Amino acid sequence: MKILMTGGTGLIGQAFIQQFGEHQFTVLTRSMPAVMSNKAAWPKALNFIDSLDHFQNLDEFDAVINLAGEPIIDKRWSVKQKHIICQSRWAITQQLVVLFTHSLNPPLVFLNGSAIGAYGNRGDQTLTEESSVEVSDFSSQLCLGWEDIAMEAKPYTRVVLLRTGIVLAAHGGALAKMLLPFKCFLGGRIGNGEQYMSWIHYQDHINAMHYLLLEKSMSGAINLVAPEAQKNSIFTQTLAKSLNRVAIFPIPKKILQFLLGESSSLLLDSQRVMPQKLLESGFAFKFKSLKSALDDLLKPTAG
Repeated sequence: MKILMTGGTGLIGQAFIQQFGEHQFTVLTRSMPAVMSNKAAWPKALNFIDSLDHFQNLDEFDAVINLAGEPIIDKRWSVKQKHIICQSRWAITQQLVVLFTHSLNPPLVFLNGSAIGAYGNRGDQTLTEESSVEVSDFSSQLCLGWEDIAMEAKPYTRVVLLRTGIVLAAHGGALAKMLLPFKCFLGGRIGNGEQYMSWIHYQDHINAMHYLLLEKSMSGAINLVAPEAQKNSIFTQTLAKSLNRVAIFPIPKKILQFLLGESSSLLLDSQRVMPQKLLESGFAFKFKSLKSALDDLLKPTAG
């Protein structure tokens, strides 16, 4: 397939391209100099572009994968930063939608990024793709706004909304940031530890993306999470055990709110999400349990 991908130099984008090199990728990147200086690390059948302005339509592509966006937790959520986070997703998605409308032979599928933040803070309620969603905080505003724009392409293609949970990978993302304090015996639960964390091993995430790319019966919102959400207290204990450590230094809610401000909600809010559509369609998760995922990611490497 000929695939146009935005956000292809991020954690998920890179892993997807490396795993599925049989496809021909055109990747939009904002960091062209850095990418070109390390071009040997990428598959040969790869074309980098720095703007969608090169295109009048999307007729040359079979699929579009849109993962672009400013990192959501790297900076405090000032009014300015919130605007940057939203526009880095919404503007490029709108541009893609316009290109779909201008296409005589549009791509067959549009995979668009989103997150389980669309559900808001829902306590211990089990959430599926059929659960109600409404704007209740910044995360839900961001995700639902992003999804609404992407769905404008529905008359022209099959739209899939990737409601992603916490992606676990040893080489980046949330888990990589957790490892140092836990290895130094400074890890512990966040707040009271009762909030649910819906996670997914990065390998299952990219496999699910590829499955959704090809499975024509799948459309709309899809929860990209493992079947076993865990409370934060269990998650941190399981992580500590996988590292042969103990997790005895909790981070109080008020301290986290002081340090991170409003963005602390990403760590304190509870979302118990189930991948109902993937399970019902027959998708096979390789890592269903948190222990199996962490054991795989944290296993010692040879040499």
